[in-house]
Amino acid sequence: MRRGVIRHAVLWALSDGPGHGYEVMRRLEARSGGMWRPSPGSVYPTLQMLEDEGLVRSTTRDGTRTYELTDQGREASGTPWAPWAPSDADSEQLRALREALGDTRAAIRQIVGSGRAHQLEKATEIVQEARRALYQLLAEG
Repeated sequence: MRRGVIRHAVLWALSDGPGHGYEVMRRLEARSGGMWRPSPGSVYPTLQMLEDEGLVRSTTRDGTRTYELTDQGREASGTPWAPWAPSDADSEQLRALREALGDTRAAIRQIVGSGRAHQLEKATEIVQEARRALYQLLAEG
């Protein structure tokens, strides 16, 4: 992603309301359909920088630091925007792929949470085969 993307994305995520760093990461992952989850190493320094600039303010309760937009931060957050957003040309296909990826991640989470050993083994095989098939698709050009 381009430089400066995380800054705008964090402001955008906080436009939903106050949140701590991991909540910001979860919001961005949800908004991207699972396509992007920034790391703590990019989110927390960005939150600190935005606080230094007066775009967010933080409060600490029960050892958790929560961030919220200031009036200046609300202005800076601008219109809804997503760094993973598709171009108009392929938006429907990319939207369908993103949705399929999100559905697949949900299924994997269920298997991880309640699957038996043989189900976990079979799920791993399925995911590995899907990865191989996707690379084969790329190789075909």
